[in-house]
Amino acid sequence: MEIKSNVKNLAIAGVLSSATTLGAYKLFLEKSSSDALFTNTPSAFTRMVSNAGAVPAGAPGEFTYAAEKATPAVVHIKTKMTRNVSRQMMDPFEEFFGGFGGGGRRQQAEPQEASGSGVIISSDGYIVTNNHVVQDADEVSVILNDKRELKAKVISTDPATDIAVIQVKSTNLPFLTFGDSDAIRVGEWVLAVGNPFNLESTVTAGIVSAKGRQNIIDRGGDVNPLESFIQTDAAVNPGNSGGALVNLKGELIGINTAIYSRTGQFAGYSFAVPVGIVKKVAADLIKYGNVQRGYLGINITEVNAKLVEEKDLKVGDGVYVGGFPTAGGSSAQAAGLKVNDVIVKIDGIETKSMSKLMELVGRKRPGETVVVTVNRDGDLKDFNVVLKNKDGNTNIVKGEIAGNIVKSDFLGAKLANLTDSEKTKFKVSGGAKITDVDPEGRLGYQGLDKGFIITKIDDKAVTDAKEVADVLANRKGKVRLEGIDVDGTRVLMIL
Repeated sequence: MEIKSNVKNLAIAGVLSSATTLGAYKLFLEKSSSDALFTNTPSAFTRMVSNAGAVPAGAPGEFTYAAEKATPAVVHIKTKMTRNVSRQMMDPFEEFFGGFGGGGRRQQAEPQEASGSGVIISSDGYIVTNNHVVQDADEVSVILNDKRELKAKVISTDPATDIAVIQVKSTNLPFLTFGDSDAIRVGEWVLAVGNPFNLESTVTAGIVSAKGRQNIIDRGGDVNPLESFIQTDAAVNPGNSGGALVNLKGELIGINTAIYSRTGQFAGYSFAVPVGIVKKVAADLIKYGNVQRGYLGINITEVNAKLVEEKDLKVGDGVYVGGFPTAGGSSAQAAGLKVNDVIVKIDGIETKSMSKLMELVGRKRPGETVVVTVNRDGDLKDFNVVLKNKDGNTNIVKGEIAGNIVKSDFLGAKLANLTDSEKTKFKVSGGAKITDVDPEGRLGYQGLDKGFIITKIDDKAVTDAKEVADVLANRKGKVRLEGIDVDGTRVLMIL
């Protein structure tokens, strides 16, 4: 059985039994330091071109060099998970009384498997893939190009960009270098590398059809997506999720993530997260356990002909500044931006769309400075804006590493330790935060969602996620829980 997610006529393509996954592709980098990891450059390219033969690597229509360079760094990811499946309950009296007793439905846990792709980004085993490839997985394994199969650990994930980082224990792995997703042009040849339909190490070719696509995936409203997809017509199918999109130099320029489809299979267009986003998100996940996002603090609208006429703007494209949020202050307003300004560049790169602006700002962390160029009544002005986080300051807030998240079968939920900022915010010294809730589990029946914090079990304070899971591991009967809801309300319940 295959589960498909079709939203807005697009799909995150699924591969096996019950998952929605695309082939993933990963890069290898020389250094294991999380900062150095994402500053690699294709310094060996010139030497490699000189030995590539009569047709130089990167020449239009010459695909073999890029394919040979990319394929060894592509991995096949397989996952195992348990999901609740609704089953019809048979009425034991139906045979004798014609079914008047009535049947019902019950939830039954079933083991399921899925697969996708990934790209190695360091020689010591870091791999980039899609979040939807590994989310909810109880076990993750990686099959390398040389057919070795290794267990993988999920380092951390970012649903907003649909990027995840996993790691295998190995050394001297092959890798790809990062390319420049800003430099790619519409009409440029690209290759997609992944494992569609379990066909390992498959390469397809196409061109860049468009850039900066947004509103591609409906994630259920529980995340604020950061989307600026590269659109291509390279064939991508179930199993390609997390796979590589490379240029003809064999450089990674994107992670294949979604396809346009009404059937769950390729129908002409695919979408990749640009590597400009990927390398920043991956670096943050490895170093901090979550993504450090900086914000300008503005309300924005994309400039169009109607807006130009209504506001008497002196520029035909860009991102219009419509206002500033009242809570937490605004970095942009503090730097001198005003309502009716039109942002035309970030750090010298044109921002003709909101997706491009969000992509460029999304590459930065709180405390970093961006140069914002605006058109104000026909004049160009530059402003140095120091980005803030969502809390209105420039602090770096470390998250919980996904590999340290603990599952509690008793609660039907996944738990993580509290960060220092969460302890300060809620004025507690310890506890466990719910990161995922099974709707059919004990907490799900109570209507609790992720974000709830457990502070006490049976009137005894708990310090972390592991303690909560251990205390409840073999528990029978009723349990008294105390905690804090997402809005700060103190909650007491009996499960």
